[in-house]
Amino acid sequence: MRWTETEQRQIAAINARIPDVDPIVLQIVEGTLNSIEAEIEFAVERTARSPMIREAHDFRVGLFDRFQRKLTGRSYSAIPDAVTRDYAPETMKPGDAYFMNDTYDTEGAIGHLPDMCSTIPAFFNDDLIAYIQVFGHHDDIGGKVPGSMPGTALSVFEEGLMIPPIKLYSEGVRNEEAFKIIRRNSRVPEMLEADVDSEVQAVIMGAARMTELFARFGKDVVENCFAAIFERTRQTFLDELFPKIADGTYYAEDYVEHDAFTDPLLHKIAVTMTKTADKITLDFNGTDAQAVGPINWAADYAEGRFLIKWIAPIMRNLAESPERAAEIPCNEGVVDLFEVVFPEKGTLITPVRPAPTNARAFVLLRMLSLFAGALAQAVDGKMPADQETIRYTGFYGYDRAGDYFLSREVLGGGGGGRYYADGSDAIHVVPDSRNQPAEFTETRYPLRVEKLALAPDSGGAGEFRGGLGYEKEYRSLTDCFTLVSADRVRLGCYGVNGGHAGAPFGVFVDAEGAARKLGGLEDEIPITEDELMRVTTTGGGGWGNPLDRSAEAVRMDVWQGKVSTERALEDYGVVMAAFDDDEPIIDVPATEARRAEMRGRQSGERVIIDRGPGIDAVTPANKQGAKPKRYG
Repeated sequence: MRWTETEQRQIAAINARIPDVDPIVLQIVEGTLNSIEAEIEFAVERTARSPMIREAHDFRVGLFDRFQRKLTGRSYSAIPDAVTRDYAPETMKPGDAYFMNDTYDTEGAIGHLPDMCSTIPAFFNDDLIAYIQVFGHHDDIGGKVPGSMPGTALSVFEEGLMIPPIKLYSEGVRNEEAFKIIRRNSRVPEMLEADVDSEVQAVIMGAARMTELFARFGKDVVENCFAAIFERTRQTFLDELFPKIADGTYYAEDYVEHDAFTDPLLHKIAVTMTKTADKITLDFNGTDAQAVGPINWAADYAEGRFLIKWIAPIMRNLAESPERAAEIPCNEGVVDLFEVVFPEKGTLITPVRPAPTNARAFVLLRMLSLFAGALAQAVDGKMPADQETIRYTGFYGYDRAGDYFLSREVLGGGGGGRYYADGSDAIHVVPDSRNQPAEFTETRYPLRVEKLALAPDSGGAGEFRGGLGYEKEYRSLTDCFTLVSADRVRLGCYGVNGGHAGAPFGVFVDAEGAARKLGGLEDEIPITEDELMRVTTTGGGGWGNPLDRSAEAVRMDVWQGKVSTERALEDYGVVMAAFDDDEPIIDVPATEARRAEMRGRQSGERVIIDRGPGIDAVTPANKQGAKPKRYG
């Protein structure tokens, strides 16, 4: 049971007071919550040491009420359920801080071991009033390879230090014994300790801000506002978004392409979505067995609450306008609108310990694509095409001075085309994550960034083109090693409603002029001094028939270097007659003839989901028989 009988009565009493909430006070409380969350983020960003947190912004903040319900929708944070499971709330005191990262022991809050989470209970007049959390992706917490994301892991024990919920501070006193263990298990102990200190101090500040809010308005008023925030979100989804989806049952599947061992097989994630007037049920039966390699994600905890809050924001694409979509929050109020049915233990989303999980982002982010694909069928294709997922690359070794270095970088790509606009170029799918500046890379590491540019032709063709990925070239200034953790290396982001799939991801190493392509999960790949590595990130899928894109829009794409003249001809049927001072000129008669000929070859049957030519080159894993259970 999620709450005790006493807690259920308390929640019911608070909900009964929602009609008494002053709308002005409600607006102030909601604004204060967003400000607290933003202030915590700024504090972490300014005081953390690791590039992954400070530069890439790969950390998340969460504010929760005393019933562990998420109050805001700004960050995709963890959840505090594992802390309250192991430490009774009535035993918590001001100054306590809790710490965890165990994938299988944090109620779905943590997907892989590098994500370490700090939780602080907030108090007002000795009453526990809220929980404040930060989790960050730390550069190294041990394991078989630097960076703690071994693409060739067979077991979670190879991925790093596992920490169940522990008390890191007790009434303000730091647990030095715990810090000794944490430091000893990292290749960059000083940086790790500094990041943890940054996160803990930031949530301590956040707890103080929450106490100030309660002191200003009183406990009952603030908790009534919390309940009103949840109810408003729930009602907004029911009134504005649910009616856009036709009642019925819809099936969708998507694939993770590799796990480093059964490559190039596909690993299927399946969902059957059933929508009624006030409920969406997501049944994930049919999902493939857990993988040998590290692409598993332990999602089946806390009734799927983390998963629901992760995918529910996709529904905001159904709002009446992009401006309205941006106004709709996604907090705990959405949870009761969904029911999640997980398959039995032993699948990609219900793995059994000690299955490895460090590349769980492949599955976690594919859930967004999966839900969007099901919705696209239910709303006649009026959903964005698929967008880029998260991926990492990095370098490690010793610089010319003999000092150890570890460079990690989160890479973005193209957004999916929408029914009203092209996809965005070179974005990060995880909110607020960022590209690592070339200046930072070159100042801190023995690397030189020789190119950073949009990748032409990477966006899927469509009436509204997919956003472009980008190309980034690194030259190593010393002998070192590289690592890659990336999906979409064969299947690009899918197109929707007649749009084409985007170009896939690729990493190429120039071995004396003969470039070799690396796979999606690679460890300990040697890079020699002066060798060049080129990364090309995925483009977003296109939306709508490419022949419906205006010829003038295609001409502008060619002029801006986003689409080549060859793809303009092959995908859009637009013929360029000549260039006048680099400005392309359309051959109108030839274009009209070409487009008429291409339309004549189209079957007339609209394709809702287009996965591109890569789908024919790989084989579903579930057709290969049972995979061996291999654990370290």
